[in-house]
Amino acid sequence: MPPSSRNIILVTGGSRGIGAAICLQAAAKGYIVCVNFHRNQAAAHKVVEQIVVEGGTAHAYQADVAIEDDIVNMFKEIDKQEGNLTALVNNAGVLDTQMKVEEMTAERINRILTTNVTGSLICAREAIKRMSKSKGGKGGTIVNISSVASRTGSPNEYIDYAASKGAIDTMTIGLAKELAPEGIRVNCVRPGLTHTEIHASGGEADRIERLKGKIPLQRGGLPDEIASAAMWLISPEAAYTTGALLDVTGGI
Repeated sequence: MPPSSRNIILVTGGSRGIGAAICLQAAAKGYIVCVNFHRNQAAAHKVVEQIVVEGGTAHAYQADVAIEDDIVNMFKEIDKQEGNLTALVNNAGVLDTQMKVEEMTAERINRILTTNVTGSLICAREAIKRMSKSKGGKGGTIVNISSVASRTGSPNEYIDYAASKGAIDTMTIGLAKELAPEGIRVNCVRPGLTHTEIHASGGEADRIERLKGKIPLQRGGLPDEIASAAMWLISPEAAYTTGALLDVTGGI
C-alpha cells in the first residue's frame, strides 16, 4: 500500500479507557488510527468498528509492549498497511494489586517497569526511526501518558507503578531535547484519578469514590478529558510546546 498523505497515529493500549478515547478523538480529527492491543482483541475491534461507522479509518494491531519483537513487528506492519507514522501515544501501562513495598516481589516490579518504561522507550525508538528528518521523515509528535502518581508516589499502594511513571516524565524531558532538531515534539499528560478499568485491576474498582474527597474538583476524571489534553499536545496548536508535563488531575 502506498504511503498515506493523511496523518497516522498509533495509540498503545488503545482498546479501552484513555487509549480508546484518544483513538476516537484522533479519528474525528481525520487521523488514520492504529489501535494497539495486547489480549483484548474484541475490545480493539469494537473501537475500530466505531471509528469506521463514523466515517474514519482504523485498524487493530496486536503487540505486547513488554516484548521488543512484538513492538518491532507491529511497526513494520503499520509501515506496510498504513504508511509513515506521524504521531505516537505511549498509553499502554499496567499496575498490580495494592501493597506496600515490603511485600513486593522482583517479578512484579520488573513486569511493571518492563511494560510501562521499557515498552514506551522501545515504541519511541521505532517512531523516531520513522519520523526523524535526518532519516528521511517529516517529523512528528510523541505523547506519553504518565500519572499524577509520579508526583504523589502512591505510598502504601503502587510505589512501583508511581516510580515507572516518574521514569516516563524524565523520558519525556530527555526525548524532547534530543529530538527537537529532528522535528519531533515530545510531551506528556499526567492524569489524576480517572474512571477506567485500571482501578479494578489493582483490586479496588471503586477507588475513586474513596478518594474523590481529596480532589479539589471533588470528582474523578473522564477518559475523554484526558484524551482532549493529549490531542491538543499532538495538534498544530501546540507547535511551540515540547517537553511539557501537562497535569489533568482535578487540582491534585
